[in-house]
Amino acid sequence: MNINTIHTVYFLGVGGIGMSALARYFLIKGCKVYGYDKTKTGLTEELEAEGITIHYNEDETLIPKEIKNNEEGILVVYTPAIPKDNKELLSLQQTGIKLYKRSEVLGLISQEYFTIAVAGTHGKTTTSSMIAHVLNECGVKCNAFLGGISLNFNSNLLLNEDAKFVVVEADEFDRSFLTLKPNIAIVTSLDADHLDIYENKNEMHNAYKAFVEKINPTGTLITKQTYLTILQSNNKLNTLTYSIERKADYALKSKKVEDGNFLIEVETPTDVLQNMVIGLPGIHNIENGLAAFVVADLLKIDRERIKAALKSYKGVKRRFEFHIKTNDLVYIDDYAHHPTELTFAISSIKELYPNKKITGVFQPHLYSRTRDFADEFAESLSLLDELILLDIYPARELPIEGVSSAMLLEKVTIQHKKLLQKEEVLSYFKANQPEVLITLGAGDIDTLVQPLKTILNAKAVNY
Repeated sequence: MNINTIHTVYFLGVGGIGMSALARYFLIKGCKVYGYDKTKTGLTEELEAEGITIHYNEDETLIPKEIKNNEEGILVVYTPAIPKDNKELLSLQQTGIKLYKRSEVLGLISQEYFTIAVAGTHGKTTTSSMIAHVLNECGVKCNAFLGGISLNFNSNLLLNEDAKFVVVEADEFDRSFLTLKPNIAIVTSLDADHLDIYENKNEMHNAYKAFVEKINPTGTLITKQTYLTILQSNNKLNTLTYSIERKADYALKSKKVEDGNFLIEVETPTDVLQNMVIGLPGIHNIENGLAAFVVADLLKIDRERIKAALKSYKGVKRRFEFHIKTNDLVYIDDYAHHPTELTFAISSIKELYPNKKITGVFQPHLYSRTRDFADEFAESLSLLDELILLDIYPARELPIEGVSSAMLLEKVTIQHKKLLQKEEVLSYFKANQPEVLITLGAGDIDTLVQPLKTILNAKAVNY
């Protein structure tokens, strides 16, 4: 397929964060863009306002005729999150139209650029958006396809005319990242995840090895020292390491909290960099910032400009995003849905607010993930002072017998814990004033954010 001859694109699952970035890309390229999604959201409303035609009924008669006729220059893109029995998917398959996964299209687009790909079970979105922001701020023209809404770009897509670089997230789900052939690849983490796709952790690691083997022979792998033995089957591959806790090519030497941000000192292969500010709180964001710094340093960008860019980084929507920040009340929303991510987020809050009561509202994501990591989830959530647990968000899954939020709640060891329905959460906070509140999860818990802000702000006025 020649991407440059496409004039009409149809997206099955257009409202997904990765799919919507591709939809915006083709729209800006002058294509007619259509899509289906089962749910109208703020993001799909934005896409419609930008000129993309979207319908929300699963109805094959609503597929544009040029798509159904399989005309020259059409492209159909689907996400693996679309159920296999979706009527529109079945209808398109029966016509014999070639259907492309989102990752395949991203792979084809990236072939035209020097590709910087960020992989890892967590940290991908923040790290990739950091890299895109740093390159953009430092005058390096790049495009970026992001897995979240960058607060610096107010979008999940960055396009620059005459760009020679592209920054992409390399998603391990469904082995999607194997469609990429990066010049620089970053692997941020290798914690077990997506065990509904991979048989076990070793199988997941094998997929990451295959991804690393896709790196251009003259390219570079950037990862943590402890991951090299897992990832590196080709000893001739260029590697650079980073770490916040041990010796590495780029290592954290010291850190302190100043005005809610970390001020750090970094040891590099040539010298020690002082007074580097990461524009986001959270110890995990020091790691993400180090990875972004390594990429920019490898591209020989002036270090003072890199430091200035990292300081001005605003973050990603739903990644440790502050919604209220006063002396009496703090409200943060975070996408964390894996035990390691929860530990990072909660530990960071405890470090920032050591004398405050930390209340967390968590919505587990997927029955299989809850089952596979129940003990680890319980350990992470027990770091809170108070836990409000929601029902499991099923996403693409059917319920699994014996797996529930009640089962998970029983394993949590703190005293102050309860299971509430989503609609009960707002009533709870009308009656109870938190000191530091964090909402956590990758499902539809984000629909609570604005109502919670309204309730908490009203209480603060009347307090």
